[in-house]
Amino acid sequence: MRVASVGHQCVECVKEGNRAVRAPRTVFGGRVSTTPVVTYTLIAVNVVVFFLQDSAVEARYGLLPPAVADGQYERLLTSAFLHYGIVHLLFNMWALYMVGQPLEMWLGRLRFAVLYVLSALGGSVCALLFASLNTNTAGASGAVFGLFAAIFVVARRMRFDARGIAVVIGLNLLITFTIPGISWQGHLGGLVTGAVLAFAYAYAPRDRQKPIQLGATVAVAALFLALIVIRVGQLTTQLSIT
Repeated sequence: MRVASVGHQCVECVKEGNRAVRAPRTVFGGRVSTTPVVTYTLIAVNVVVFFLQDSAVEARYGLLPPAVADGQYERLLTSAFLHYGIVHLLFNMWALYMVGQPLEMWLGRLRFAVLYVLSALGGSVCALLFASLNTNTAGASGAVFGLFAAIFVVARRMRFDARGIAVVIGLNLLITFTIPGISWQGHLGGLVTGAVLAFAYAYAPRDRQKPIQLGATVAVAALFLALIVIRVGQLTTQLSIT
């Protein structure tokens, strides 16, 4: 038996009553969560991979366009968990820790996880399209830039002062385009992806929230798939000719 507000209830009665209670939701439709589990998990995975990483792992799982054209499509995502040096890792993980926690609380775990993965994929697709063929791109920066864009959009939607976020994005873009060796393609692809998805997640009307959010997610994923197919076809032809 369980103590109730009036008298006692059996265990099965309590379970049945709990099923009828709807889980609390955020304003954007996600389930309310007080612990950013996805953020912490992503940080842990990136750190573990870094300590397992060596030159062979980088060569096999980094984003090398000819290898993707050869059928190693997993590189489009595995490259987002590799980092070139401790500074590269620490910056991305610090940014993920600072931005990921509030975003996960606002959007909910599922939407946040989808936002992160698709932003990472968006950065990889942009690198596949525009990076040099002999460039082996790696890093979570595409996903992080997607989170930067998303927190700006969400903060504006919630009527928070987003000027500080805009300054951070601007400074990071300045660094991206002025320091040699940084993958501007990955950063820009992640930034645009995060902005598009966050707009759909944050501004969808409450009565049509789920279909609009799902539709935007599927549309972005489908666009990436189409771009990958087109680019792989181009690279296959180009590499076979050369």
